[in-house]
Amino acid sequence: MSYQQILVAVDLTEECDPVVNRAQALAESTGARLSLVHIVEPMAMAFGGDVPMDLSQLQQQQYDQAMERLEKLLAKFPTLSKDDAHLTYGQPRQEIHQLAKQKGIDLIVVGSHGRHGLKLLLGSTSNDVLHGAPCDVLAVRLKEPAAGDKAKPVDDIPDNTAF
Repeated sequence: MSYQQILVAVDLTEECDPVVNRAQALAESTGARLSLVHIVEPMAMAFGGDVPMDLSQLQQQQYDQAMERLEKLLAKFPTLSKDDAHLTYGQPRQEIHQLAKQKGIDLIVVGSHGRHGLKLLLGSTSNDVLHGAPCDVLAVRLKEPAAGDKAKPVDDIPDNTAF
């Protein structure tokens, strides 16, 4: 099967570089068009949806930081087009699935730490994207950070955004 439209979901940390590299190599080998997506989760979702204060200014700052990181990522991969980079609010699984349907995506590429057991039960965006996906999903295995290390955002600004 030859893919025509590949969507790579990125978290905008340095850790996403191997995921983009893998997706880009696959797109080049099949002649597919490559798109990127990053989803900024609404802050209210992190607090269970019931927050007694206006988070709109913080949410806008979070979005602006994500846009800056996305632009830096695109600069690292000059073959990628800004027209094919998507940044949106929402729940990652739903937004990625919806974009895949809208754009006729036939492969979604995500990074995966290969978590199992309790770590998997506590949540994994890549696992969540897999279930109910409208197309094939490729999970690119990522190295686990060394003890105490944390994936750094592309520009080293702390962030809590999802894919």
